Amino acid sequence: MHKVYITFIALLFAFTGRAQELNARVTVMANQVGTSVNRSTFTTLQNALINFLNNRKWTPDVFAPNERIQCNFILTVEPSGETNVYNASLTIQAGRPVYNSSYICPLINYKDDNIKFKYVEFQQLDFNDKRVTGPDELASNLTAVFAYYAYMILGFDYASFSLHGGDANFQKALNVVNSAPDGRGISGWKAFDGLRNRYWLVENMTNSRYTIMHDIYYGYYRRAFDKLVDEEKEARSAMMDVLRQMQTYNTDNPNTMIAQFFFQGKSDELINIFKKAPQPEKAAAAEILSKIDITNSSKYKEQLK
Repeated sequence: MHKVYITFIALLFAFTGRAQELNARVTVMANQVGTSVNRSTFTTLQNALINFLNNRKWTPDVFAPNERIQCNFILTVEPSGETNVYNASLTIQAGRPVYNSSYICPLINYKDDNIKFKYVEFQQLDFNDKRVTGPDELASNLTAVFAYYAYMILGFDYASFSLHGGDANFQKALNVVNSAPDGRGISGWKAFDGLRNRYWLVENMTNSRYTIMHDIYYGYYRRAFDKLVDEEKEARSAMMDVLRQMQTYNTDNPNTMIAQFFFQGKSDELINIFKKAPQPEKAAAAEILSKIDITNSSKYKEQLK
């Protein structure tokens, strides 16, 4: 019996050790490509991307199956005029569970519109951290983009559980940016490609000038949301601290990508948190939120009055 018990524990540990970090769903939308390309190409691509994200070990850490990060990728493909080469947008969504709750709090809700890649059906999706760009830059760009967002998801997830916990993964994402393909038509990896792209997102999370953003992420998820069920009043107080920190950040660093990125998908949950607050606290939250999340300013003013 003792030997059987030890064997069971060993098998359980082995199974847990093999569990990867991501539980990713991938959807490839290719309606605009037309009939010039066999539809099976995109089904094969979708399955290959699912395997790429879910079967690769992205960190040295051990994840139990129920700890895998829930995420969703929607790749919308358009023809580029070149054989087997496509323009695309990628929507990335990821969330993490709130302590003592069934609620999944969004970590990322972002759309990247600047993707160009090459794919031939059954093409191997290779990625190497030490050699991000392979022989074909357009083919390498596909795996570089997905690897980058895998590391960013991991970075934000880790940062939500411990202060500066995501630093190692943000550094890996930065390595992808610094080693990314640089062929014709490829964009989104350079500072001069725009003010909102892959370069600026990871730059903002690795630049020591913006280190307060790590406090903000940790405060939002760990100090506020994870206490919301058991200590609602204290959780709201912690969230007010987060809003004040973000207000300070915005004043000191106007128009950075991470400030806008942070609020995507969060307006409804912020409103729900402060709806139950005493009127003075509710009014204070509405005033700050309407200034730091301009896109939803009228929504805060209307629903938190």
